[in-house]
Amino acid sequence: MLRELRQFVLRGNILDLAVAVVIGGAFIAIVNSLINDIVMPLIGLILGGIDFTSLSVTAGSAVIAYGNFLQAIVNFLMIGLVLFLVVRAVNRLHTKQEVAPPEPPAQERLLTEIRDLLREGRAQ
Repeated sequence: MLRELRQFVLRGNILDLAVAVVIGGAFIAIVNSLINDIVMPLIGLILGGIDFTSLSVTAGSAVIAYGNFLQAIVNFLMIGLVLFLVVRAVNRLHTKQEVAPPEPPAQERLLTEIRDLLREGRAQ
C-alpha cells in the first residue's frame, strides 16, 4: 500500500497540481491586493468616495450587506481578467515557430524535377 501511495504521489500530475495550488494561493494574494489596494479605491474615488464593503440596507432587524456582494463580484471579475491576461501572455511566449520542412535528399529532388518535366511535356 505504501508503494502504491509513493507511486501515486510521485506521479508528475500530482506534483504539478501541488505546485499549482501553492502558486495559485500566492497569486490570489497578489490579485486581492491589486483589487483592494488599487482598483477599489479608484472606483470609490470615481463614484464619490464610496467604499463598497460598507454599503448595506437595514430591513427590520436584518442587515443586508450588498456592498460585500458587490465587492465579491468585482473581485471575481478582476481575478478572471488577471488570469486571462496571464494565460494570454504565457500562450504568446509558447507560440510555436513554424519549422521549415527538412530539405529532401538529392535523389528525391532529382526525381521530383523529372516528374515535373514529364508533366510539362504532357501538358504541351
